[in-house]
Amino acid sequence: MDIQTLLENNIDEIIISASNQIGCVRLKGYTKSGETETKIKLENLYRKLLECVKDKELLPMVSYTEKIAKERFTAGYDLHEVQTAINTLEELIWQKIFKEIKPDKLAESLGLVSTILGAGKDNLARTYVALATKTKASAINLQNLLSGSESIVNLTE
Repeated sequence: MDIQTLLENNIDEIIISASNQIGCVRLKGYTKSGETETKIKLENLYRKLLECVKDKELLPMVSYTEKIAKERFTAGYDLHEVQTAINTLEELIWQKIFKEIKPDKLAESLGLVSTILGAGKDNLARTYVALATKTKASAINLQNLLSGSESIVNLTE
């Protein structure tokens, strides 16, 4: 099985699992928007990933994450909430890849998914920072973003 087929065949299962995991974490913005809306947001992101995998193009994901950054920022979502949603989806896709993709195709499949979502997450963060800087809003909660990174760098010293 190739990565495109895997993504097409597992969309419902992955979206439901991701939505359930996000519900358990109780992210403020996603809790407020509700389970149905969260599933729609996850499915839209997933379908954009699938489009990028099919076309082997990053630009649609980069454009899409700019759009959702603006929407989520305006709606009051913290950056870490949106990043968590994307990471949750990515982790579940990785699990499927490891279960269903042949070993000789793992690197390509993981690389493609990670590159596309990574470019999206990078653009999402840069867009959030730009928006926060322009409006002097405190939408970026660095404490939540950096938790667990104390071994790398301690920004409070």
